Amino acid sequence: MLPDPTERLRLRRMAMSDLDDMTAVLAAPDPVPFDRPQRGRDDAIRWIEWQQRNYAEHDFGLWVVETHAGEFVGDCGLTVQDVEGTPHVEVGYHVVPGLRGRGYATEAARAVRDCAAAHGVDHLVALIRPENTPSQGVARHLGMEVERTAYVHGADALVFGMVLQKST
Repeated sequence: MLPDPTERLRLRRMAMSDLDDMTAVLAAPDPVPFDRPQRGRDDAIRWIEWQQRNYAEHDFGLWVVETHAGEFVGDCGLTVQDVEGTPHVEVGYHVVPGLRGRGYATEAARAVRDCAAAHGVDHLVALIRPENTPSQGVARHLGMEVERTAYVHGADALVFGMVLQKST
C-alpha cells in the first residue's frame, strides 16, 4: 500500500537512510508547545524502526513526504493507535518547520485518506491536542469532525474522525 503522488508531493516508505531528515523533523519544535522531552537521533532510529514494523504488520505506516524534486517535507501516513482500549487507524503528519503553512500536510493527508479508503479502512481518526489548532485545521480539511475527547499518550486529545467510503 502506498498513496498516489499528488500535484506537488510523493510519498515513499521510510528507511534508515532518512535518519538525518527524520531526526530534524522529530527534534523540531511542535507547532504548539507542550510538555514533551526533546527528541533526538535515538528517537528517530526508533521511529523509523516502528514504521518498518508497521509496514510488515499492516502494509502501512508513516511514509516520507517529499516534493517531486526530492526535497524532504516530513512524514504522513497511517498507524494503529490505542484509544482508551480500542484500536483505531490514525492519519498522522509532521512537516519540517520551514515548510509549514504551505498546505503540504493537508495535501499529503488527503492522499493518505484516499489510499486508506481504497484499501478498506472504514473509519479514520486523528488524535490532536486541544491547543494544536494547525493540526485541527488539517483534520477538518480532510472532512473530519471531533468525535470526542480521550486520554491518549499521557494527555487529553481531541479524537477527530470520519467514516471512509471505499473508492471505486
